[in-house]
Amino acid sequence: MASRLAIYHPSGQFNLVNNPFGKDVANLELFRALAAHGGFDQVSFLSQANISGADLRKGLLGDAPGGATLTTGSLLAQGAVAQSGTLLRGTPALSDISWLRRRAVGDRAYSLMGLVHTLAPPALRADMATAVTSPIQPWDALICTSPSVQDALNRMFDDWSGFLADRFGGAKNPKPYLPLIPLGVDQPAIQARADRPEVRAKLREELAIGEADILVLWLGRLSFFEKAAPQPMFRAIEEAAQASGVKVHFAMVGWFPNGDQDRLRYQAAADAYAPSVAVHFLDGNDQGRVGSFWAASDIFLSLVDNIQETFGITPVEAMAAGLPVVVSDWDGYRYTVQDGQQGFLIPTLGGPPGGASVGAAERHALGMESYQLYVGALAQHTAVHVGRAAEAIAALIASPDLRRRMGEAGRKRVREMFDWPVVARQYAGVADELTAIREASPPDATQGRLNPVKGDPNRDFAGFPNQVQDLETLLHVRPGVTTADVDRAMGLDLDRFASSWRCTGPECGQVLDILGAQTRSVKEVLLAFPVERRRPVQMGLMWMCKLGMLDWLEGA
Repeated sequence: MASRLAIYHPSGQFNLVNNPFGKDVANLELFRALAAHGGFDQVSFLSQANISGADLRKGLLGDAPGGATLTTGSLLAQGAVAQSGTLLRGTPALSDISWLRRRAVGDRAYSLMGLVHTLAPPALRADMATAVTSPIQPWDALICTSPSVQDALNRMFDDWSGFLADRFGGAKNPKPYLPLIPLGVDQPAIQARADRPEVRAKLREELAIGEADILVLWLGRLSFFEKAAPQPMFRAIEEAAQASGVKVHFAMVGWFPNGDQDRLRYQAAADAYAPSVAVHFLDGNDQGRVGSFWAASDIFLSLVDNIQETFGITPVEAMAAGLPVVVSDWDGYRYTVQDGQQGFLIPTLGGPPGGASVGAAERHALGMESYQLYVGALAQHTAVHVGRAAEAIAALIASPDLRRRMGEAGRKRVREMFDWPVVARQYAGVADELTAIREASPPDATQGRLNPVKGDPNRDFAGFPNQVQDLETLLHVRPGVTTADVDRAMGLDLDRFASSWRCTGPECGQVLDILGAQTRSVKEVLLAFPVERRRPVQMGLMWMCKLGMLDWLEGA
């Protein structure tokens, strides 16, 4: 096994400020795990900060005994980096380092490992694509945290290198190794925080949650444009509460990137879609407070719908806490959660390729719209099955035994797959693989109309939802839905978001009339509209599915 590892952590900081990004938290937890559990004799941290070995150890491992010998250094000292054999960076930006490696010590001197936290930003995808036009070698790797990430990256690299071969002639350029390693959690620590009956009782008393009441938990950024729209969750919980006859509370623990402006938006949506549910918005920056919610909650809910999300650590944390989880059938979530075992995967529906999504990618690439507007507008037209989510929550509300069994299954899965010692050893294993490839190399080893890197997100991320809308997708109106639902949605700020993508409110009402009590295909609905209105109506169908006005037949 590899005895040394170098980690490039430019800031050299180990204390995160309020409202941290998930990737920064995940990186620090990973670095700690590698130092404590990776089996390395020495881990060298390369940063731009002037940090001593003692400060490094205290910031990384605290007072815990054992672990690797920790040293500090500079990325520019490439001779010392080469002695480590492998350099890890917590981002996928490896091209510039590969050029530095070639100049200073040669391509075969050591292996590079980068970590892919998200694929959505076009600029980041362009940066990763430079791997095929830079000295990235077969002994270099981009770590993929889920099979969906792995598939999407393989597709992107194949399309991009195919374009280059067609443009310039010759064979396709090689791509980096794309191994699958998940993110991890400190399972024993989370379990210990969750298994505290006295903390459970205290927090539930504080929030006026009765002994027979159900507390559903969301944890993470409260961002409808980069994480998950709350409306489907509010509606699903409301329907589950009405079906069960039990008082339900929904704790959204996190932080609003836009402060009170978004808090008011979320509150308005909660009032509209979950009038009987007690919705609590609480600060998620206090880790002690977060631990209390692991103890006090009964069900974990996360219906992400955003291409920014690629793994999703909070469902894994929830499983470690022993909570049954209800999550969208999306990207990394379907990798970490087994449907019907640790919880429920809720079907998702991605928008059709072409049209508005291509225009969005182009406007963002040209600097006309922000990244937040780009991914937020896509998410507003991505649907999570409200009815199936309500059924799953209701089933868990009705059965304490089911909650217990799924919670136990979740803890078992985390222990076996996502506990940090398990994950850290996989990094060491990949380092060994890369070394073997490098050492076996010769001594002198030094398509499509759309841009494959900044193309159509509904095509590039078609593997994220479990089904993509096409002309044959079958739709029907959900029971009880009328034009009053359209009018309500047109009056809510969150629901009006990205309205330029889709048809008008009256056209949505026309869709309800066309469908009536029948199940019809998307094609049948579109044929009832003029040709020039069919694209916006098609996006309107996605919006109506998202807000639970329409259902689609799975697999159709």
